[in-house]
Amino acid sequence: QVQLVESGGGLVQAGGSLRLSCAASGRTSSGYRMAWFRQAPGKEREFVAAINWMATNTYYADSVKGRFTISRDNAKNTVDLQMNSLKLEDTAVYYCATGRGPSYMTSPLMYDYWGQGTQVTVSS
Repeated sequence: QVQLVESGGGLVQAGGSLRLSCAASGRTSSGYRMAWFRQAPGKEREFVAAINWMATNTYYADSVKGRFTISRDNAKNTVDLQMNSLKLEDTAVYYCATGRGPSYMTSPLMYDYWGQGTQVTVSS
């Protein structure tokens, strides 16, 4: 059983930065890849970034490359998403997810556990 709790969302101005954090707990969390997804109103849930257990591989959606950075701290069982140069189109509910497999898997169907999400709103 894995539990995920996101934090760090909020309202930011375009061009600003925000750091999201996801805390994982549970007996099955060890060895899992971790990822961030987001879902805007009226749109499908989309992949943002993923990282494997050893943090030796990361993968990003083209829309966030160069702006977002995913990292993890296994000692703390956390994964962070540093978001820089935020754009209006980054506005969405951001979800943390875990699962087994390659870090570059981008489908939500490949992830087993999800947090409740944290709202990120980028204003002009």
